Amino acid sequence: MFTGIIEAIGTIKAININAQGARLVIASNNLDMSDVKLGDSISTNGICLTVVEFDQNSYSADVSNETLQRTGFAHYNVGMQVNLEKAMLASTRFGGHMVSGHVDGVSEILSIINNGNSIEYWLSMPTELAHYIAEKGSVTVDGTSLTVNALDESSNSKFRLTIVPHTVKETVFAHYKVGTKVNLEVDLIARYLERLLTKEATEMPAVKSNVTESLLKKSGFIK
Repeated sequence: MFTGIIEAIGTIKAININAQGARLVIASNNLDMSDVKLGDSISTNGICLTVVEFDQNSYSADVSNETLQRTGFAHYNVGMQVNLEKAMLASTRFGGHMVSGHVDGVSEILSIINNGNSIEYWLSMPTELAHYIAEKGSVTVDGTSLTVNALDESSNSKFRLTIVPHTVKETVFAHYKVGTKVNLEVDLIARYLERLLTKEATEMPAVKSNVTESLLKKSGFIK
């Protein structure tokens, strides 16, 4: 689990394709690797990856074919910069929102507009994910926890993010151009709520209660 607050920017040093998927080597001089262990999770552009090798300035992780198909990995190349965040601790300040590191789809940067001291980014909204994205709700873009500032109600096909200079400086937003593909993860709570609300009543297990009218009377709740 992650918070969506980016800790460092890394660089893809190698991409080794194999039958099972690929192995990435990510280098970063700014990510604190002192407490990293084999098997730890590091969000890499919003993808939860497991560390299989590491040293003081880099780590390697395997990427499955499923991940290759569900993320923007097809557009990655050696030298590309990526957002990095280590898995959160129980003592971590929760600055963003609950992020699983499981990418739901790929979005595209449609426009970039300077607006005062911030930058407005309009992104495409995949049809199958549109109902999870709400104005002033949370969304994760390449691992960064962000607030949706507006929706295009006319077409319901795009949404707007307003990014302040600090976020641009500390993430890979500075490298985005019109046409850039980004990993999108919708709000985790919205997914669980949908599952609960749409589940057929017949599928819900019967729950036997020991609370009876006589027990309520005895306890003084009813007379």
